[in-house]
Amino acid sequence: MTRFVAIDSMAYDTWRMRLTLTLLIIVGAAFSPLPASAFDLEENLRSLHPQYQLSGDLRTTQSNCTSLAQATESVRRRTGGKVVSAETRVKGGREVHHIRIIKDGKVKTHKVKGCKR
Repeated sequence: MTRFVAIDSMAYDTWRMRLTLTLLIIVGAAFSPLPASAFDLEENLRSLHPQYQLSGDLRTTQSNCTSLAQATESVRRRTGGKVVSAETRVKGGREVHHIRIIKDGKVKTHKVKGCKR
């Protein structure tokens, strides 16, 4: 006569095992290293902003106009102050670069003519 003896162990709790495995996967994914470019917000915003998207046809036809970067650097060197903000506005079919500089605790706005539109 053959007897089967049951092993005295805890029954498998499948829901606990699934929950534990899911939590381990989530924790592992949370602590996995991400590339540094994923956190580069400034670079992502620059890629979306039309000001930073260069087009070759505008560069060749309007080579004598001043870009925002050129105007900002020129004003910074000329005044010796620190650039607070710089933006381009269109007025009368022409770009006008508004560059705010702080020097000796005073903020001044300089306007530089840009490209024709």
